[in-house]
Amino acid sequence: MKQLKALILAAATLIMAQAHAATDADAEKIAERIKPVGEVCVGADCGGAAVAASAEPRSGEEVYNSACTACHGTGLMGSPKTGDTAAWDERLAKGMDETLQNAINGINSMPPKGTCADCSDDELLAAIKYMSGRD
Repeated sequence: MKQLKALILAAATLIMAQAHAATDADAEKIAERIKPVGEVCVGADCGGAAVAASAEPRSGEEVYNSACTACHGTGLMGSPKTGDTAAWDERLAKGMDETLQNAINGINSMPPKGTCADCSDDELLAAIKYMSGRD
């Protein structure tokens, strides 16, 4: 009887050890299958070049050419065209500060900061002045 109990205990231990080993092997296979294909790293910490901030603010014309021209150059979705004095007079009737706040926060079809998410408030103001001819 003791031998039978020992034999059953040994068999159970062996089965459990094999099941545990199979579980570990399966877990390793699953981890291998779902691991990320690559990693994203930006900046100097990754061995790449450090992203340098501009030392000087961009001019109104530079901001306009890089971010505003698509809409304000054509009047897309009712945006005032660059140089259209009447359209800009209507926008600026509320004052330059409110027009700037509209540019910062977005208005009508224009998203916040237009398409220039990295523009400072001063750069947006310079772009408004450039487009409206109020330089």
